[in-house]
Amino acid sequence: MSDLRVETVAGETALEQWRYVHNVIVPPAAMLPAEVRERAGRNRLENAYVGEVLVGCSTVRPPAEDGVVTVIARVLPEFRRRGYGAELYEHALGHARVLGAGAVETCVLAVNEDGLRFARARGFTEVDRYVLDGETAEWVDLRLMPVPV
Repeated sequence: MSDLRVETVAGETALEQWRYVHNVIVPPAAMLPAEVRERAGRNRLENAYVGEVLVGCSTVRPPAEDGVVTVIARVLPEFRRRGYGAELYEHALGHARVLGAGAVETCVLAVNEDGLRFARARGFTEVDRYVLDGETAEWVDLRLMPVPV
């Protein structure tokens, strides 16, 4: 176990920190502060710290009608390959279990080879590749089923 601390996003400073990590990792989907506040009302957003240093963030979207929960863990590039992503992912996966997930999905920017490798190493399999209308970035949806205990 590392010295990673995960905190639920609460307050403007934490929202801005979450937004910063999100926008660094997925620039084609960069969000404005109002969009993050709206997202925080629908999803569980968390920030990850080592000491007082922000190293990543996560999103857990509640179950869809089919019982699928989306779990996304993001670690800033300078903090990768230290186990923080695995810890952050396991933490978020724990919340997905509490929500009764029948399956877990994640979404990764196709050019993010680290993110795709990370997801596949944990048993996720690709279910879809797409480009959003009017955009150029390719996204990959991956699914993990059944949810590990």
